[in-house]
Amino acid sequence: MKRLRAVLNLPYVAYCLVSFTLLGLTVLAINLFLPRLRQRRVVAGTLSRLFLRLSGIPFTVEGLERLPREPCVVVANHASYIDAIAIVAALPPDFAFVIKKEMVRVPLAGLLLRRLGSQFVERFDRHQGASDARRVLKLAATGQSLMFFPEGTFDETRQVGKFLNGAFTIAARAQMPVVAVALHGTRQVMPPGGAALYRRPIRVQIIGALSADEARLKSRELIANAVGEPLAP
Repeated sequence: MKRLRAVLNLPYVAYCLVSFTLLGLTVLAINLFLPRLRQRRVVAGTLSRLFLRLSGIPFTVEGLERLPREPCVVVANHASYIDAIAIVAALPPDFAFVIKKEMVRVPLAGLLLRRLGSQFVERFDRHQGASDARRVLKLAATGQSLMFFPEGTFDETRQVGKFLNGAFTIAARAQMPVVAVALHGTRQVMPPGGAALYRRPIRVQIIGALSADEARLKSRELIANAVGEPLAP
């Protein structure tokens, strides 16, 4: 039965893939010519929401009023490749994404991410990683809000993984609040470990702002409680 459902779902997956490719190329083409970073982020957010609408994926954002007016660091759980689309669709165009450096080598995607002001951080070379972190800290010191997936990656296990320290260290040094955000439903829409895509609801829940010191301990627990997933040991 599971195999039959997967086969019957193939036309929907193909439709979403074509839609995503066309919209992604449209975002890139427009953003190559827009001079202002905020304009480019507005385009990315608009077309991310359009992709979710065209895909028939119900999408809601809860708690936008809980975002601080001052620059902040957002941390969210990471369970699926569609997480980034959901976050871009949900957040105002004020955030630079801090992303693993491997993404810069992905054709076209790397170029688009650079045009959106994303910051790439090395995960495996400690010396380069420290240099990248200093660069991100300098950016934060200018008042640029940042967005992290502090788990760094995801797998098929239904849990909230351990959070790396980078987001919280930068928030503490730049004296910025940390906002915990819970992504609901992305694991069901695009399960890890495959290329399947399903028409399931996605909800982005902005839980609230914390000081950098308390966020290091509390944000992961708050997110896990919100999405109903256990903490990784």
